[in-house]
Amino acid sequence: MAEFRVARVKQGHTKIRNVPIAVTPEGFWCCPSPVVFQKTLKSQNLESKPRPSSPPSKTSVQKKPNTLNERKPTPNSSRSKLLPDDQRSVTSDANGNNALATERPLKQNGENLRHKVAIEFGEHGTSDLKVVLCGKPGFSVKMSVHKSVLVENSTFFADKLCQRQSPISCLEVGDCDDVESYVETVGLMYCKEMKHRLIKQSVSRVLRILKVAELIGFQRCMHSCLEYLEAVPWVGDEEEEKVLSSVLRLKQNNLGVTPLLKRVSSDVSSPLNDTVTHVIELVLKSNEERGRREMKSLVLKLLRENNTHLDSSGTAEMVNENIYSFCRSCMNSLLMLFRQAAEPGFVDKSLDSKGPVMRQIALQADNLLWLLEILIDRQAAEEFAHIWGSQKELATIHAKLPTVSRHLVSCITARLFVGIGRGEMLPSKDTRQLLLQTWLQPLIDDYCWLQHSCRSFDRKLVEEGIGRTILTLPLEDQQNILLSWLGSFLKAGDNCPNLQRAFEVWWRRTFIKSNVELQGSLLNSDG
Repeated sequence: MAEFRVARVKQGHTKIRNVPIAVTPEGFWCCPSPVVFQKTLKSQNLESKPRPSSPPSKTSVQKKPNTLNERKPTPNSSRSKLLPDDQRSVTSDANGNNALATERPLKQNGENLRHKVAIEFGEHGTSDLKVVLCGKPGFSVKMSVHKSVLVENSTFFADKLCQRQSPISCLEVGDCDDVESYVETVGLMYCKEMKHRLIKQSVSRVLRILKVAELIGFQRCMHSCLEYLEAVPWVGDEEEEKVLSSVLRLKQNNLGVTPLLKRVSSDVSSPLNDTVTHVIELVLKSNEERGRREMKSLVLKLLRENNTHLDSSGTAEMVNENIYSFCRSCMNSLLMLFRQAAEPGFVDKSLDSKGPVMRQIALQADNLLWLLEILIDRQAAEEFAHIWGSQKELATIHAKLPTVSRHLVSCITARLFVGIGRGEMLPSKDTRQLLLQTWLQPLIDDYCWLQHSCRSFDRKLVEEGIGRTILTLPLEDQQNILLSWLGSFLKAGDNCPNLQRAFEVWWRRTFIKSNVELQGSLLNSDG
């Protein structure tokens, strides 16, 4: 509100136009947007051009609609409806004399006149003050209001009206950014149950009313808007940001915004890592397949979004330690289940007896695969690769179990190879050697089953990861591993990983490049 002054609206200084005005179902005025004003002004100008010399047409006089007045009810008060242009009359005299709205032809003197749209609100018979809102160039709004109502509800109007000794009949508010919200806020001064008037309004609309209420010092309206915002749902992140930015601005005024802010912040100081750990633990202990699948995907996505925040808050290391604690627990449980499934006579047991063990093996393998994904996203999976490569007993028992029971364990190995091949983790040379020595052969044994039973298994991606992992080792280790693989590939064919690209790179490194280096050394010695 950049400008506030006492003014007198004289007849002839303002171009008066009939503009459709509606009343909301809650009972207070809904002023049209500036676009509606401009369109109405443009359409009326076009209508007046063909007959510039015709006398002004008479408009039927009709009772002026009155703003909802619950404190001072009048017998003639009635709710206004949306009226067409030819049925609405407005007032152009600031002293309250009724006059018909007339159209005057534009002066053809080459000057660009500033046209305003004047609209009168309130009960004309009882009002004792005119408030003129000057919005964007081209329109203004005139309200017929009551001094006592404005002084009682608004500290802004109380200061302006009480500081003058002579009676004021008209006030003008210049540079009003949001005329519509201003009008609605003034209309709320006449409501006893203001909170009920805000029901069914949009959040953005209430925020605009709150802004105007803050500007004019309308405390009762501000409290009602805050109660509304505290109770209504906020839809989307954008709307939440708008509410918080508006409310935080009022925090310093001690208006009781704490209940509203508790929706996004808590007074209980619980460590962030404890909450993350508890969520992960709940997912790991769940046995419901659909719930686990959906929450694993959601938690993984949320952790990816919060990795930067966790790192900046200093809790990243503690979260990683808790995740590794879950990893060791799952590996220990998996080893115990493997031992139980490898006992003599276990295969001959009924499905009811061995079924729970098989389901637990699949559950623990799935948990480990999910935890590995979390560690890879957090760039902390090197230790997992070392721990997994050290599970020699688990790999030994792996060969004794049926493929249908053990193949999900090989998915963990495949994911590690893919991570190393992509550069998502950087384990040491010893860890890479240990991982290949311990788990490559079990992966080859389960390869056929993985291709036909696992929907998420990507053969090309896994083969590329295995080959790249092998090629990171010294040349002698590459040779030992690839020659061992060649024997399996010549026997199993498509049921074995196809590492021909890695084999070709090793071949060139061993024979072609070594011959070039030998010839170069001989030339240097001759020289």
